[in-house]
This record gives sequence, C-alpha cells and structure tokens, in this order.
Amino acid sequence: MRVRSALIALLFFAGIAMAAAQQTPARGAAPAPARGATPAPAGGAAAPAGGQRVHGNLLQVMRGVLFPASNVVFAAQDDPATVKPADDPSTSPNPLSSAYGQWQAVENAGVAISEAANLLTIPGRRCSNGKPAPVANADWQKFVLGLRDAGAAVLKAAQSKNVDNIVTAADTLTTACGNCHDVYREKTPAQGGPANRCTKS
Repeated sequence: MRVRSALIALLFFAGIAMAAAQQTPARGAAPAPARGATPAPAGGAAAPAGGQRVHGNLLQVMRGVLFPASNVVFAAQDDPATVKPADDPSTSPNPLSSAYGQWQAVENAGVAISEAANLLTIPGRRCSNGKPAPVANADWQKFVLGLRDAGAAVLKAAQSKNVDNIVTAADTLTTACGNCHDVYREKTPAQGGPANRCTKS
C-alpha cells in the first residue's frame, strides 16, 4: 500500500515538473514580456540581470514615485501627527490621512525614496525626450547614492517622530534632488530646454 502511494506521489510530482518545463523558457531565451511592459531596447540589447525591467521613462518614475513621496516629507514639516484620518482612510489618496498615515506615511516615504534610487540605476531607462538616462555616468551614480542616503535620513527622522529631525531630513532630500537636477534636468532655453535633459551642460 505504501509503495503504491509513493508511486502515485512520484508520478504526480513528475507531471508537475514536466508542465513547469513546458512553461519555462529555454536557457538563454528572453521571457515573454509582462502585459503592459515596455519592450526591451532595440538592437538586441539583453535584458538587465536579475529580471529587472523598465516600465516607465525617467519622468514617469519621478512623477509616480519620487514626487509624491517627497511631497509627504515636505508636508510632514508641519507635524504629521496632527493630520486627521480621511473619512475612509483605506481609499484616501493622501498618504498622510490614509490607513498608513501620519508618521507611518513619512516612514513609508523614506523607504520609497531609497528604493526609487535603485530604479534610477536600471540600464535601458530613457528620459521623456527619448534620450538614454545616464545611469552609467559616475556623477549620476553619486547623485543616486545621495538620494538613497536622503531616503534613509527621512526614515530615521520619521521613526524619531520629531519634527525638527524631519525639517533637517527634508533639507537633505532637497539638496540630493537639486544636485542631480542642476546637472541633468534644469536646462535653460539656451541649453536646449527639456529637449536637452539627460545631457550635461
């Protein structure tokens, strides 16, 4: 009886393994792109290691992740503990009045900022003008480290629940963003304006 049960189990797991093998791409083959994913860069460029994929351009990452997270930090300088929860915190678009609001929202923003620094290093990212984001440049990598450190400072300040610490962390964040923007974003009309972003002056 035990032998028969073991044989049935063996056949069952063998069937699972065969099904998985049929769904797994051959070694070296690119996995099928996820629905809505940005196609791999043209020219046969390999996808970044570790399964990293680019789903938005640099402007979209800034607006979708860094802009809202930074605004939570800046708003927290008025003491997030005084922010009243929304009528329905689970659906509030304001992180400070959401189900994970007040100081928790500021902690979350710090984590989001540090994690977003990783997104700014993925090869294949492009700027809104179509130019490649300069992720391999030494100064870009330095700016990214500054952003990551700023996010860590925000997290530490939020955990202290001290508004003075948040003011200091917000200043650190402003400096980190400005360091990169001054070089790669803020382009005057004489420098080509937004069309010349991602290039040095």
